[in-house]
Amino acid sequence: MSSQSTPGIDDAGPTDHPSRSDGFVRGVSSAIGGPLGDHATALDRPAGRERRFWTAMRIVLALVCLTLALHWVQKSPCQDGAWQNNVQYTRFCYTDVLALYYAEGLNEGKVPYRDHPVEYPVLTGYFMGALGLPVHAVGADDPSINQAQWFYNLNALVLGALAVATVAVLLSLRRRRPWDAAMFALAPALVLTATVNWDLLAIGLAAFGLLAWARQRPVVAGVLLGLAGAAKLWPLFLLGPILILALRANRLRAALIATGTAIAAVVLVNLPAARAYPENWDRFFELNSTRPIDWGTLWYIGRYLDGKVGNDPTQLGPFEWLNANIPTLNTISYALFGLACLGVAVLALRAPRRPRLGQLAFLVVAAFLIFSKVWSQQFVLWLLPLVVLARPKWGAFLAWQIAEVCYFVAFYGELLGAATSRAVFPEGVFVLAATLRLGTVVVLCVLVVKEILDPERDAVRATYPDDPDGGVLDGAPDAPWLDRWRRPATTSEPQPQPVTT
Repeated sequence: MSSQSTPGIDDAGPTDHPSRSDGFVRGVSSAIGGPLGDHATALDRPAGRERRFWTAMRIVLALVCLTLALHWVQKSPCQDGAWQNNVQYTRFCYTDVLALYYAEGLNEGKVPYRDHPVEYPVLTGYFMGALGLPVHAVGADDPSINQAQWFYNLNALVLGALAVATVAVLLSLRRRRPWDAAMFALAPALVLTATVNWDLLAIGLAAFGLLAWARQRPVVAGVLLGLAGAAKLWPLFLLGPILILALRANRLRAALIATGTAIAAVVLVNLPAARAYPENWDRFFELNSTRPIDWGTLWYIGRYLDGKVGNDPTQLGPFEWLNANIPTLNTISYALFGLACLGVAVLALRAPRRPRLGQLAFLVVAAFLIFSKVWSQQFVLWLLPLVVLARPKWGAFLAWQIAEVCYFVAFYGELLGAATSRAVFPEGVFVLAATLRLGTVVVLCVLVVKEILDPERDAVRATYPDDPDGGVLDGAPDAPWLDRWRRPATTSEPQPQPVTT
């Protein structure tokens, strides 16, 4: 009989409670009476047998709605688009959604790609047009309508729904561990950056793609991951872990189907704009190839640390030189990311037990951010669902989120200083905040790697027999060739036998 779990049956086991299983939460819970008791009722029953309305899943869904409401309030000073006296920086409420309503010509009824080049992948451009053009059509005939505010609120509503859907996916993937999804639902980064840009579009599609893979639907998974990759590039990186894990489990057919359909989806979505308006469509790739070192990245920290060499003002340090030689910067950045992916692949094949998909997905996307020359404030959202799947432990997660909040504040200080030509913080403060953000992500990567090398530390495997996100990989044995590859070659010469008397 196969050890593979069956959705709806294997998920009906006992519910994990962080106050018992997570050392950090267990310690904090002592302040309010200790871990959840053995006789707790509503939240301690197996899935499908709760009798009270406020089950763990419903509480987590309510929490993410509360978080998104707080985010909307936090962005409210900027919603009218009348940004006077740098209010978008002093009130921490800047959002690309409002700024690009004008910059992309949506307020004039311009169709993305046809009438104006768009700096984002095509599905994000289509999304902007699908919401922005109707707002303009209505607002053009009614001067009392604030088009920018309507556009922002419509985006906030749709992106918020995608965030709630992402939490619902996490809950579906972790029926035995519903409180893991609270890490996403309560994340301070979600409060601060949910609608800074359209990243939740790609996140929602990628989450549904992972759910489809877990439900053993590789075609649907590929289509959804391809659509997510057509909105932001990073979801396509998830195909790498799927392929390498399928190679180890000898389940390549499903992985190749998912990869093929993902590529087909990306091509089909891009093709109309690429053929009809190639110059406008190419704007995203042009900007990414010519963009210099951006704020808060590893490269930016390096620029601050090296500066000029000696007393010669014309002699640049290595990072400053890279900023002036962008093609070389691009090559090194991509090469480092490629080496990191190669390292993840070797780890996946050499680990004592096949890693979980969530673990490798987190490592690959985190490596992309670590070595990228651009790390915008809202990119933190990419990692939120992946860290829930990879390592649902609250201690290091909260340390990372605190570092992200510190960076958020320092970043807005940097923006305000650039706008007013008066420094709000010393440059070293911003660099320190960026270093803390980078460092906490690296620490999370190290912790995930340690749990891959020592599966006994893995909280998810303490609850599930194998990988609830694995789909056809869940419970599958390793391919026969893997043992032969990992074991040292044995000699064919006969070995001397002990002499017995």
